[in-house]
Amino acid sequence: MISSKWTKLLNSLQVKKYRKLHGLFLAEGAKSVLEMLYSDYPIHALFATESFICEHIRDSKKPGFELFAATEEELVRSGTFQTNNSCLAVGIIPPNNLLIPGPDEHALVLDGVQDPGNLGTILRIADWYGISKIICSEDSVDVYNPKTIAGSMGSFIRVQTYYCNLPEYLQSYSGTPIYGTFLEGEDVHRTQFGKSGFIVMGSESHGIRKPVSPFITRKIHIPRYGGAESLNVGIATAVICDNLRRGE
Repeated sequence: MISSKWTKLLNSLQVKKYRKLHGLFLAEGAKSVLEMLYSDYPIHALFATESFICEHIRDSKKPGFELFAATEEELVRSGTFQTNNSCLAVGIIPPNNLLIPGPDEHALVLDGVQDPGNLGTILRIADWYGISKIICSEDSVDVYNPKTIAGSMGSFIRVQTYYCNLPEYLQSYSGTPIYGTFLEGEDVHRTQFGKSGFIVMGSESHGIRKPVSPFITRKIHIPRYGGAESLNVGIATAVICDNLRRGE
C-alpha cells in the first residue's frame, strides 16, 4: 500500500522545484525501473505490484532502497502514467558535475530545448550512437522531468547531462571544434567531423540563439528536399548523429 505521505511526495516530484528540494525524481514503468535495478544507479524507494516483485525484486541484490507493494490503481494515482501495471521508483538525483568530452569523443549541446519528450528522445538517440555526454543550457527542460525520464527508456542512466551557462562553457573550449545546426551552412551529408568536439542543437522554434552563435566554429545544416517548414529537434539530432558515425 502507498501511504498518503508517500503519495504526496510522489505527486510533488512531478514539479521541478520539489525535485530540486528533495533531490529525488520519478521513474515509471518496467523499462526504466529495470534499467535502474540492474545498474549502479541509486534508488531511494520502489513501489511495485506483487507480480513485479516476485519476478524481478526478490532475487535482486541491489541494496539500499525501501520496497513497497502497491496496486495498479495506486501506481497510477501516485505517478503520471495513465496505466501502470508494474512499478514506480524514486531515484536520487546526482550532482550537476562538469562534463568534458575526451580527446576522441563528441558531446551534444542543447540550447533552450524546452520539450521534455524531445529531451527524452535525444537521450535515447545519444545512447544509440554512443554519445555519453549532453551539455544543456540552464533554461533547457529538466532531465528529471517524468516525461523525459519515460521518453528516454532508461538511457538517462548511460547518458550524463550537465546544466550550465552555455556561452561561458563554450568559451572555455575555443580550441575545440564546435559544430552548430543552422538553416544555412555546410551540408551535413558532406561534413567531415573531427575525432572530437561539440555538436550544438537549438530548439525548433528559436534555433541556436545569439549568445551561443559566436562560439560556433562550423555551421552545418540538414538539406531540405520537400516542403516542411522545420524538423523536430529530436529527428534533427538523429540525422546529425548518424552522419557523424557514418563518416568515421
